[in-house]
Parts: sequence; structure tokens; C-alpha cells
Amino acid sequence: MIPVTKPFLPPEEEYLSLLRGVWERNWLTNNGPLVNELELALKEYLGLSHLLFLGNGTIALQLAIKALQLDGEVITTPFSYVATTSSLVWEGCSPVFADIDPETLNISPAAIEACITSKTQAILATHCYGNPCDVEAIRQIADKHGLKVIYDAAHCFGTTYKGESIFKWGDISTVSFHATKLFHTVEGGAVMSNSPELIRRMSRLRNFGHDGPEQFDGVGVNGKNSEFHAAMGLAVLPHMEEVARRRKEQALIYDEYLGKLNLGKPAALPGAEPNAAYYPLVFPSEEVLLSVVDELNRAKVFPRRYFFPSLNQLPYIEQQPACPVAESVSRRVLCLPVYHSLTREEQRMVTRLILRAWRYLKK
Repeated sequence: MIPVTKPFLPPEEEYLSLLRGVWERNWLTNNGPLVNELELALKEYLGLSHLLFLGNGTIALQLAIKALQLDGEVITTPFSYVATTSSLVWEGCSPVFADIDPETLNISPAAIEACITSKTQAILATHCYGNPCDVEAIRQIADKHGLKVIYDAAHCFGTTYKGESIFKWGDISTVSFHATKLFHTVEGGAVMSNSPELIRRMSRLRNFGHDGPEQFDGVGVNGKNSEFHAAMGLAVLPHMEEVARRRKEQALIYDEYLGKLNLGKPAALPGAEPNAAYYPLVFPSEEVLLSVVDELNRAKVFPRRYFFPSLNQLPYIEQQPACPVAESVSRRVLCLPVYHSLTREEQRMVTRLILRAWRYLKK
């Protein structure tokens, strides 16, 4: 079987050596030494001033929304994982969907501007597939209208723009460290901000609002993570250069074998270095995509329709104007298998199956 992804696991002994210290200290959670060590290591690796390690990427979005005190309309993308929208709804905000750019598949700055009203408080944009949004255009729009900006950068570990981490953009950036991500802590996530005050606020929010052992600075939740998850992150991090290199090699292999099909692929923002965390293809129609998926599944290859459906079509979202680009792309996009242990021979098999389905459809 070839799944769409598999987690990278470090050598077992490297992880177990960190766990021995956990047993010796008997300190399992509540901002333990490995959590602090991981936060410091990630800040150094990514070139960031501030980062908080959290339980997952969804709580990261929820803390960001809460820290910016948002409770009204937030312009967001319909082309993302459901957590981007559900976090807004969960926190009592009203998502307003701006359509995506057909080339980058990220939220369109022009569409954002067209959606702004007197009720708009913020922009929540997703860097899809590790490919940055037009962050400079979005910053100009936000500055012009006095809006806050959150980036759902769940896919973006290691992604850079003009030589610096994409996590430096926006009032707050969030990331997922779920097992399916390029860098992972089994379950986990983080928030990043250039603002020390926002970091302090989110630090309290992730720990029930504690501002001291018996003091509370407003409402909070349990957004912390454990020593066991931090240990996995510390064991994975030294291997990230090799993990990233393999992922980029795999993208080039797919390019080589499938290039003649002239399928759509997201265009990179000029000045950006995406991380090749995913390999999405946009097919000419949903019918073609489903035929390809059926051919792959019969051979026990399981790609993913990522993202589907378009989020403006979720059943709990109030009816809004259509987002024709996102709705069309979401029906036609497919992510092929990519993971550290995937071999060239397995990739070749995947591409042969796609080419076979393609030839059959052309008859």
C-alpha cells in the first residue's frame, strides 16, 4: 500500500534517550524542560524571536483569534483545511470568503479588498501546500483598512520568502506539527508573532489564563503540549535538512514523469522558496480526477483530495456569494503520495497508473 503520506520517524534510540530524562525528572507536562528546549531550538532553526509550542495547529488558530480579540467578520479563504474556517466559527467570528487566485491557489488580494466592509476586523489567509500568499499585498490592504492578519501556515515549516521564514509575516502565524506534516511532534502546533505582547497574551491563554500560580489574567484554555511530544520534535529536528531534500527530490521525479500531461500546479510567489511538503495536481475535470483516483485505489495507492470541498460550501456556513475558482479547483485537485521513505520505483508505479488512466480517458 502507498498512502498519501507517512510520518518521518527518527532513529528509535535518539527518541528513547530523550525519554529517559523524562523518567528521571518525572516531569511530564506543564511547560517542562523539553518543551522549553524545543521552543528555543525551533526559534534558532527558523530565525524567529518568539514561538510558543502548543497542543495542535487548531488550538493555535483559536488562540490567535482570541489574542487579537476578534468577534466579528473575518475575511478568509475557501481553499484550505476545514480547521481554518471551523476555528473562526468556534470562536464566534463570521467567516467571509474571498476567492482564490487561479495560479497560486492562495487567497486573492483583489478578492480580499472587494470583501471589506465596515464590519471587517481581520484577514485569515492560508499558505496552501507550503506556497506563500502574496504577503506584501495583503499587508498593504491590512494597513490601509486597519485590519489584523493571521496566517494559517500549517504547511509551511521551512518555507521562506526573500530569504526569511514565512512565519515572520502577519500579526500572528500558526503552524501544525501533526504527524502528517514535514516537521512533526506526533501532535502539536505553534504560534509565532513579532509582537512580545501578543506572545505574552497567548502564553497565558494556552495555560488557563494563569499569570502566576494563583493568579489569572482572563479566561484561558489548556493549549499546552507534553514532554513526550517535545521529545519527538527534538529528535526529528536534526534530520529536517535531509527530510526537506528528499521531498524536493520527489517533486522533481513527479515533474519528470508527469510533465507531458501539462496538468495544473500552483505557481510559486516570486521570491519564495516553498518546502515541497505536498505535490498537488489540478486535473481538467472532476471526472478525470475520479477516474485517476479509481485507478490508483485499485492498485492500493491512496492519494488525497486536499482540499475538498470548498469551505464556503460547508453545511454550517451561512449562504454567501459563490467562489467559482475555489469551487472549481477543489473538485479537480489531487495530492499525490510524498514521504521520506517513498522510493523512486514507487513513484514510477504511481505515475504509470496515472498515465494509464489518462490514456484510457483519451480513447
